[in-house]
Amino acid sequence: MKWCTSAEFAPLMLVVSGPEKYKLVATLGQAAEMLTVGWPIDDGDEYLIAIRACRDAIHGEIPARDARAALIRAADEAGISVITVVH
Repeated sequence: MKWCTSAEFAPLMLVVSGPEKYKLVATLGQAAEMLTVGWPIDDGDEYLIAIRACRDAIHGEIPARDARAALIRAADEAGISVITVVH
């Protein structure tokens, strides 16, 4: 799996607080970066699951869509709105 491309990861937009209110997440790499650098909380069951799912998808152990679903559940847990991006 090429984790820096978006072929297997449907883009989504996260609505976060801060100067950049909207964060586009279009690749596994961007998802992993958002979770490790830009996430508002660093605990929670869904957050930890999403971290593992991104790692597993980057290593080709699970489909990218599973990591994307985990990211959406973590966003819900953190109170972050998700907007589906049509591409």
